[in-house]
Amino acid sequence: MLHLPGIGIRHCDGLSRREFLSIGALGLAGLSLADLLRAEAAAGISGSRRAVINIHLDGGPPQHETIDPKPLAPSEIRGEFGSIGTAIPGLHVGELMPRLAQAADRFAFIRTLVGSAGRHDAFQCQSGYSAKDLQSLGGRPAMGSVVSRLYGSPEDVAPAFVDLMQGRPLVRNSARAGFLGPAHTPFRPDLSQLFPRELEPGMKGELNRLGDNHSLSLTLDDSLTVGRLRDRHSLQVALDQVRREIDSSGMMEAMDQFQQQAVGILTSGRLAEALDLNSEDPAVLERFTGPGNPDAELEHYTSEGPRATQKFLLARRLIEAGVRVVSVSISDFDTHSNNFGRMRQLLPIVDHGLVTLVEDLQERGLIDDVAIVVWGEFGRTPKINSKGGRDHWPRVGPCLLAGGRMQTGVVLGTTDRYASEPRSRPVHYKDVFATLYRHLGIDARQITLPDPQGRPQYILDEGEPIAELV
Repeated sequence: MLHLPGIGIRHCDGLSRREFLSIGALGLAGLSLADLLRAEAAAGISGSRRAVINIHLDGGPPQHETIDPKPLAPSEIRGEFGSIGTAIPGLHVGELMPRLAQAADRFAFIRTLVGSAGRHDAFQCQSGYSAKDLQSLGGRPAMGSVVSRLYGSPEDVAPAFVDLMQGRPLVRNSARAGFLGPAHTPFRPDLSQLFPRELEPGMKGELNRLGDNHSLSLTLDDSLTVGRLRDRHSLQVALDQVRREIDSSGMMEAMDQFQQQAVGILTSGRLAEALDLNSEDPAVLERFTGPGNPDAELEHYTSEGPRATQKFLLARRLIEAGVRVVSVSISDFDTHSNNFGRMRQLLPIVDHGLVTLVEDLQERGLIDDVAIVVWGEFGRTPKINSKGGRDHWPRVGPCLLAGGRMQTGVVLGTTDRYASEPRSRPVHYKDVFATLYRHLGIDARQITLPDPQGRPQYILDEGEPIAELV
């Protein structure tokens, strides 16, 4: 058995295998990374290198303070903040998002997102399906898992799907491979060492508890800690050590192509390089850091602080490394109390990160190949509660889209005077997914995947690409 010292895998039982990684014995029930790649290759097809960045505002973003303010509504609806005009005539956004206002022509605004299950169900923002669909057919797969199934290849040296949805610590009901099986589970790098100051007490251990029996989390521990990824020399030394042990063991020749790919993903340095923020131009790293003092304790209501926007930079770097779908989260939008205090801290961070990401992709010539979606589980109640908060409101919510050759500078949907109900052009979560799949070259209403009983299942059972955007 071949051991790769220093690389650990964390499972949903919270156990850590920090001493070694055993090729041929990775994961649950003896399932190896080589097995995952073999299963992926057996059904995979080649495709373009288009990608998606899925940004989840964990907890449910308020429509009133973001992209559907109601300045003429009563104060108990309107709230504390005003609205500002944008680069799109007639469109106003909340005053805490001035950069989005200036760059509005680079975004598509959906003010009438419908179909929410009304629960903290991040999975709906990963697949279009609600959590209850996890109970049937082995569970519906997340978009990234579908892309892994269709476009994954044994020649890949980067996983197709990477999940950065961490911060609470792990976003509730996050991405699942469902009936596609563990071959298409997302890779989850351990972000606790990249953003150590922002984690609340006790969160670090919770990062190990992934809410899926098939979930694997690639943690670069001990000789390959994420912290040491900031040190390029240490990173190279650690990777060289792993390669030497493989070569000296004589096992490489005995491995099949899938085992070699498993080693390739873990030792090529591509994934590690993408996570090494120190390899970025310091000016770019600073550009992606949100407003405020990133070293200040308790300055921000978000448990992640302004460094959370560096996850957007990680997403771009991962896509450059060959990843197809990257999921990112920004925490603490569940504002049942003190909504306005929290938004005063949170929204400038999101505003800064979103526009910076779009500008960065455009400058690098990637904006046409990378589609971005920004949303949450639902909107928030029009009426402010007695604690100064807004509660869950599944009837309508906000959504932003950018990149991916989509039409931008577009506003879809109108709501009533309280932003409580759609008045025109409701857009379902599955319509958004149909649009994103189309960007990836996948007709989600025509392509089927076999469930555990061998029955063909359409990727989406309803929903159409948004005609105004494609």
